[in-house]
Amino acid sequence: MDRRNFLKASTSLITAHTLAPAIAHAEIPLDKRDVPPETANHTEELGIELTPDAQTLWRLTLRGSSLAQDFAAPHIHAGGKLIELYPSHRLTLGTPVKLSNGVLEYKAEGTVAALPQMSIRLEFQLHPNSSVVRFRYVLLSTGSVTLSKANGQDDFTYFSTSFKNYDDAREVQFGQFLEQTHCYQLSEVPVFPQAWTQQAELMGPALVAAGANVSALLAYEHGSEVPDAFLRFKLSSSRQVTLRAVKGNYLNGQIIDGQHPYATLYMHAAIVTGNIDQLASRYRKFILSHQSQNAAARRPRICYNTWQFQTINKGRTGGGYLDSMTEERMLKEIDVAHRLGIDTFVIDTGWYDRTGDWRVNTKRFSANMERVRKELDSRGMELGLWFGPTTVGVSSSIAKKHPEWRMSRAGKYLPPAPVWETEDSYKMCLVSDYSDAFADELIRLAKETGVKNIKWDAVGQYGCDDPHHSHGSAMNSPAERSDSYAFQLVQKMCSIADKVAAAAPGTFVDFDVTERNRAMGLGFLASGRYSLMNSGPYTSNYDMTIPGGVFTHQGQARTWITRSPLTMDKWLPSVSFLTHYLPDDPLQWQEVSVASLVLGQNGLWGDLPSISQEGVAYIGNTLAMYKTVRDDITESDPVVTGLISGSPEIHEKISAKSGRGVVSIFTTRRGDFTYFTKNKVASPVASSNVKVTKTEAGTAEIRVSFDRPGAAIIFFGST
Repeated sequence: MDRRNFLKASTSLITAHTLAPAIAHAEIPLDKRDVPPETANHTEELGIELTPDAQTLWRLTLRGSSLAQDFAAPHIHAGGKLIELYPSHRLTLGTPVKLSNGVLEYKAEGTVAALPQMSIRLEFQLHPNSSVVRFRYVLLSTGSVTLSKANGQDDFTYFSTSFKNYDDAREVQFGQFLEQTHCYQLSEVPVFPQAWTQQAELMGPALVAAGANVSALLAYEHGSEVPDAFLRFKLSSSRQVTLRAVKGNYLNGQIIDGQHPYATLYMHAAIVTGNIDQLASRYRKFILSHQSQNAAARRPRICYNTWQFQTINKGRTGGGYLDSMTEERMLKEIDVAHRLGIDTFVIDTGWYDRTGDWRVNTKRFSANMERVRKELDSRGMELGLWFGPTTVGVSSSIAKKHPEWRMSRAGKYLPPAPVWETEDSYKMCLVSDYSDAFADELIRLAKETGVKNIKWDAVGQYGCDDPHHSHGSAMNSPAERSDSYAFQLVQKMCSIADKVAAAAPGTFVDFDVTERNRAMGLGFLASGRYSLMNSGPYTSNYDMTIPGGVFTHQGQARTWITRSPLTMDKWLPSVSFLTHYLPDDPLQWQEVSVASLVLGQNGLWGDLPSISQEGVAYIGNTLAMYKTVRDDITESDPVVTGLISGSPEIHEKISAKSGRGVVSIFTTRRGDFTYFTKNKVASPVASSNVKVTKTEAGTAEIRVSFDRPGAAIIFFGST
């Protein structure tokens, strides 16, 4: 394949890049001139204007206010020159299309003034009840435009806008991996005045700021671990913010033509009346209901996974991880899972014959898991299955037919390696034609087995620098090809998940980010959700020499670790992050696990058949009450008092609209505690050691007495 054709092929697979500024625009507010009357006021607070100003591509306005956020057009480096992507004529927004989640999508397209053969399409997604705009740009060309780099570096600017109206600014990170918890957690980093004067660069993926009763947000959809940045917000002394490419955003020599458009990452912008906490609340609602088209990925369903028992059984018997992977064992677990109130039953690694072919292992299960499916269907439960997206068995049909899709580094294919006691497997490149083949396998499995929850494991950010895939050619350096793979990985995972969901409605993907160097950020949330934590920290995290996980046993300690990332819930709903709790006896610790689960992480795993009848009854009854208010809990902003493992540690998740929800109170010592809810409440349901009194304001006064460490759960509005 010659270089030009290769670069054309690779361009179509790069679905996240920047546009160059080169557009002239005319003022076109979203009013009745542009959209049907019923959709003219598409949000309560926001409006969009396409402007005639040569310095502004479009403007985000706050209704009832003179405050606006102007966005300069992007720029690209092409043919050795910097090109601004302003249009040459007045743009108009077409009639919006209503997406499956109720979001309205508007588009406007125009010729680039500085490069007439190229046009730029602006795409905006807004919901009538949202304060956040999701947008991107698409570059198209009637001729051939060759992207280039300045001094070997990405020279690509997504937008530039001013934060001069805001004082308190913060960088919001979701890709900060904490060794203490062996988990990604929220980090809000203050942006001090000197950061502006020194022209600092911030990874984000969100930058927020507040002024006089007004707050604003900028964010982008991608993912990587801090500090491995692919994009950064560059600050200036004039308080200008520019989102620019750092690495991997495009290839030197990449072609844009009629068959190969160039689409940027999706970006977010918001202006709201109120402070940063109020902004976080609005943004959280956007992520919950308006970012993704796949509603199944945001359902608060209780998930069980077999992996924990596979691990502890291996430790008990000295056998293998797959010794318990039998149909008989699964049927026993399904029976208990149903009585516990589990909605989704995920069978982890070992259900398949070999990776790559992804056929049910008929030595362990009936064909296509007919017995398992029948039992799950009869109990109203869904099936979930584990997958290694980048692994294919050495004897699999895909490995034999397409060895060229294997990952390679420095000119050598990676050698095969064991995958959880199954056949040795090759590593495959997701930024190649393999991604479509893998998606087709998942669609086949969804139709044959009815699987709804697809768990993806062991997908590292980096892995391939092969010059024959879709992330660079021999004309690009190995480092550039590696960065391109890492950058495109997020979009590839999203496209696979979207393809599967479209072919098998109700199907969604959990992306396992329980290890370092995963693509953690806002990107994958557009298509699925994250599996956030496995067994917690390893001994290596604590400089210990005894092998094994530290927090794998029933008790308080594991829940301290697993509740820690609930800090994410301020900006990203906790339903986005599946985390498993242990249901094992005794009741004291079951109460702690369930009180944690109902805050929204929704996961259980363990030795289900060993749970006492009393324990099964307690968990089942409690989760039955939870299910009557879980939608209220899911949409509620978190209110947290106290510190993790402190006494008391209190989490309030009560809907400000309905008064329905939960308060979970934890303590590590005996004592009496009192808590007043922030929100008004519906009728309470609580255990005998809890007294709830409604105040004149409609809130609740909660008094709880503990005679030992443990937890108390108070539901409001549960039936």
